[in-house]
Amino acid sequence: MSQATPAGPPASALQRAARSTDPLAELASLLGQGLAFPPRVGGDGRMQWAIGETSVTDAITIILGTNPGERIGLPRFGAGLDRFLFEGNNPGTHARIAEAIATALKAAEPRIQLESIRVEADPSSPETALATIHWRLVASGAAGRATVSVPVGRA
Repeated sequence: MSQATPAGPPASALQRAARSTDPLAELASLLGQGLAFPPRVGGDGRMQWAIGETSVTDAITIILGTNPGERIGLPRFGAGLDRFLFEGNNPGTHARIAEAIATALKAAEPRIQLESIRVEADPSSPETALATIHWRLVASGAAGRATVSVPVGRA
């Protein structure tokens, strides 16, 4: 007769990944995986995959680079940052860019918690705004950051 042992709390996916012989498989189950962006072929002739945090970063890049209506079956998907092309590079436009980014990421990327979005004029280009986005991964608490250039009109 075998003796039962107390079960205790279930291990988190991160704890399982740390103990796993295949931590990439655990990260993929925690944060997902998909084709790398941009799509590319590896040295072995196979399509490259984005796994874990890279999958999240690639998804953010896709969301920010997509205009609503471009994705079949998801008419509201994307930040639509192209619409700011002829707007002035000023605080009012910067606020609208930040709102577009926040709305798109909150709607399409549940694996992150936005911490801040800062948009300012690019000091090296009067026709570009720089949006710096800070987030935390919901599953692990790991911090992430991305900066995206948004073409705009002059101030």
